[in-house]
Amino acid sequence: MSTLLGFAVPIGFMMPGPMELMLIMAIILLLFGGAKLPSLMRNLGRSAVEFKKGVQGVEDEVNDAVKSVEEKGADVP
Repeated sequence: MSTLLGFAVPIGFMMPGPMELMLIMAIILLLFGGAKLPSLMRNLGRSAVEFKKGVQGVEDEVNDAVKSVEEKGADVP
């Protein structure tokens, strides 16, 4: 069990099932229409790629900082 706002909830409670996903997709289709949906998904994919690049950049900076500290610590007798 996990907690949500202090209440115990089953782990699978927060994950939508196939019917819920189909309902969400139908609502999105109704809101944006069939013509705008491909461009919406394309932009969503591009933003996911940019987010991954940003996360990788932060990870690289942290790894470089840790490596630098470890090298300085190894030089001290």
